Amino acid sequence: MTGTTTPQTTTAPAGTDERTVFVLADEALLAVVRQVREDQWDLRTRGVVTTSDPGSDPTLRELVGYHAYDDAWVPAMLAGRTMAEVGEDAHRGDLLGADPVAAFERIAQDAIAAARALDDLDRTVHCSFGDYSARDYLWQVISFRALRAVEIARLIGVDDRLEPALVDPLLSYLRVHAEEWRAWGVFGPALPAPQDASAQEELLALTGRRPR
Repeated sequence: MTGTTTPQTTTAPAGTDERTVFVLADEALLAVVRQVREDQWDLRTRGVVTTSDPGSDPTLRELVGYHAYDDAWVPAMLAGRTMAEVGEDAHRGDLLGADPVAAFERIAQDAIAAARALDDLDRTVHCSFGDYSARDYLWQVISFRALRAVEIARLIGVDDRLEPALVDPLLSYLRVHAEEWRAWGVFGPALPAPQDASAQEELLALTGRRPR
């Protein structure tokens, strides 16, 4: 994420390919955005969507616009380029235009292609908040996309279920790192999970989101 402070973390579930999980996370968010109706772009999001400022109340369009901005940086970040090299204002402004779904899809597909093409998970990625390995950067983005997909799905009233192939590695990763991330303000306090919680419900509760 180009504008959020997160800790450096390196422990990932054995056998996990962060590139594959990133693609699943970005595709999950894209799948939800495709279901946004024209009359829903002005929906207010406070109380449903978790942001770093609990007092903020962005519209759904503003929220998706932020993810478009974040995804627009992924190709340059994974190529090891700095924001200064690209131009810090390169992706500012309205990225969604007259057709938000089509615009978001183009940007997300470019990010997905960059992740698939990444040949070095230990490459240094130069974020605005510090340098990380590509592996660590991808985990930050994976979490951001997957959790947001659930929240937007709930906001617009569509199926919020994520694929197990996305949930399981992310939950395994965050079982190790959630408290570290929480200390940095990335997540709010954990919520209790039901005794019969699914993996997705455990993931949501662990990250301070309503599990059901």
